Amino acid sequence: MWLDAALYRGSSAVTWSLSIVYLALRDVTAQEKELVIEVLICRNYKGDVDMSEIDHFFTLLMQQEEEGLLRPVMSHGSVHFLWIKHSNLYLVATTNKNSNASLVYAFLYKLVEVFTEYFKELEEESIQDNFVVVYELLDELMDFGFPQTTDSKILQEYITQQGNKLEVAKTKVPTTVTNAVSWRSEGIKYKKNEVFIDVIESINVLVNANGSVMSSDIVGSIKLKTMLSGMPELRLGLNDRMVFALTGRDKGKSVAMEDVKFHQCVRLSRFESDRTISFIPPDGESELMSYRINTHVKPLIWIESVIEKFSHSRVEIMVKAKGQFKKQSVANNVEIRVPVASDADSPKFKTSTGHAKYVPEKNLVVWSIKSFPGGKEFLMRAHFCLPSVENDELEGRPPITVKFEIPYFTVSGIQVRYMKIIEKSGYQALPWVRYITQSGDYQLRTNS
Repeated sequence: MWLDAALYRGSSAVTWSLSIVYLALRDVTAQEKELVIEVLICRNYKGDVDMSEIDHFFTLLMQQEEEGLLRPVMSHGSVHFLWIKHSNLYLVATTNKNSNASLVYAFLYKLVEVFTEYFKELEEESIQDNFVVVYELLDELMDFGFPQTTDSKILQEYITQQGNKLEVAKTKVPTTVTNAVSWRSEGIKYKKNEVFIDVIESINVLVNANGSVMSSDIVGSIKLKTMLSGMPELRLGLNDRMVFALTGRDKGKSVAMEDVKFHQCVRLSRFESDRTISFIPPDGESELMSYRINTHVKPLIWIESVIEKFSHSRVEIMVKAKGQFKKQSVANNVEIRVPVASDADSPKFKTSTGHAKYVPEKNLVVWSIKSFPGGKEFLMRAHFCLPSVENDELEGRPPITVKFEIPYFTVSGIQVRYMKIIEKSGYQALPWVRYITQSGDYQLRTNS
């Protein structure tokens, strides 16, 4: 949801200014080497790029597919094509300016998000069934090559799936379109005023076969569910190391956040001056901010595996899992995915807890543990018959991957120190905070 802020701040004719946005369909039923791509819908915003230029995009795409190298940006003369693929649809933006590519792609992915919010699935049928709505959305999302309203909640106030925008517009244009606080409507009322704060951290870990952590980091986000009347101002305080440095407090319990991105509602000038996160929140669910913490992370669930091979006919795999987090915490819905040879068959399992199953289409054993307390160790043994053990050697061994979720816990130690809610009517509101740590890209390599 930070996209709007990125689009509005500092954009110029040089960094932005798209000419045309296309939605094109690839005919997946066509014979090989006779693939057909046709334009489903397009919106020419500036008229400075010829509509026939899209034919060159199709030609370039086919050529690069044959070469096995697809580029995200392709050019024909002075016209540049920036494109993404969603399902069997291509979303293509054209420009003859030196546009900011990252913002163009942010806009294209925002298009996918908005269309999915409207139609549940973005595919050929949903576009063909909603031509009128799609054109109305394209007109509101961008004007003369510059992004405008990109929040689907606001768009849904005056563009419905029945395509009756004109009837609504005759009576009243929603104040959110012209209001300075475009992400929130006026006159919102709740019987009980509450705000729910979710601090969610995903751990990315890569462990080599010797047991050493090769890379690790934490990607976090703070999500809100706001149920507040009126137009409240919220101030969120975290144990941010920069804040502690400014106030002279002990840094021992603080966290250094990097790559911080905010929703457009956050007052960036205030944050840059004194690190205060001050904002008027969107109504309902939203992501307030995201961040990254580049730090050494001890794997919360440690995996050891031993593989025994018997005379070219069978293999036994022993996997030990240990919870390396505090005993008061519990990991929920743990899945340990152990790769096996593609020709393995006749599986037999024995587990000290949970249950294991063989997923032959993915060449995996999935060991599921519903509840995994900190400090505990569990074992799983798997027995497979193999036509030839040598095949496994040739294939190599992919890493073991782990999925889990630990509530009421953050590995970085980030904390919500306070949430102040200020509204002119003076009502009392309750903030609720929940912490969740979950696996991200969590891989442990093992010796064959």
